[in-house]
Amino acid sequence: MTRATAPLADLHGRLAVVTGATDGIGRVIATRLAAAGAAVVLPARSPAKADAAIDGIRRAVPGADVTTRPLDLASLDSVAGFTRDLVAEGRPVNVLVNNAGVMNPGSRQPTAEGFELQWGVNHLGHVALTLGLLPLLRAGGARVTHQTSVAARSGGLHWDDVDWRHDYDDMAAYRQSKIAVALFARELDARSRAGGWGVSSNIAHPGVSPTNLLAAQPGMGRASAKRERSLIVALSRVGLAGTVASAAEPALLAAAGLDSRGDEFYGPRRVIAGAPRRQQFWAPFRDLTDGPRLWDVSTEMIGGRFAV
Repeated sequence: MTRATAPLADLHGRLAVVTGATDGIGRVIATRLAAAGAAVVLPARSPAKADAAIDGIRRAVPGADVTTRPLDLASLDSVAGFTRDLVAEGRPVNVLVNNAGVMNPGSRQPTAEGFELQWGVNHLGHVALTLGLLPLLRAGGARVTHQTSVAARSGGLHWDDVDWRHDYDDMAAYRQSKIAVALFARELDARSRAGGWGVSSNIAHPGVSPTNLLAAQPGMGRASAKRERSLIVALSRVGLAGTVASAAEPALLAAAGLDSRGDEFYGPRRVIAGAPRRQQFWAPFRDLTDGPRLWDVSTEMIGGRFAV
């Protein structure tokens, strides 16, 4: 079991969905939520990785109620199938952690629908997932937590070409995707409050830790690990960067903390590492006029299957 620093609410009888939970930060999040009593769904592309994660969680939390369903955030058809099946079952969702992400493919890689991979997975896939599950989120009075990144501390949205079809820059595209994650989170919370949906939405960031984001990812065109990863591993060993376990804490505090609320931002105390706490919104997250525009652009991209 990972060392816990964020006290969590009692989640017995609650249902949580955590993306990107087959390894790394997401697996820690899923394990802690299961230990707090939640039934946890692990959406996953790989059945083998999902089964291994479930076995690990059950070893850490004997009797954990954890299951998996197929989901590929790079395919809107897959997202639609996942949400359709859960909605048909009708069980309210109380916690949704939009944690999965991809980073720095090197060249422009397309999703199933042809969107730039980081925009499509980190942002659009989670928009479609959240809106597809909205009936269950409303029924469960859910908390939705969206995982952004320290890369999003500066910059903005590339409005003239959000899908990066020209002059591709993978780091700038990653930064944009994570700014969009945060702006969508704030807009979702605002629309919920205005419409009486009963859903709260907030933001977390994990700091910097040696996760698989920068590891070799042949499936998206990266044959070897990014050079930065070895430095992060070294910094983590001496306490100057976070660990995978500590990096999960802000999202856990945001999703199931005793006092956490909607339209808040949580991260490690020293930005890259440290105990989780509420943060001031970074500059790219503060302009709320960007939220409605992003919502309209994003929902047009994902299509009518996920309309609210």
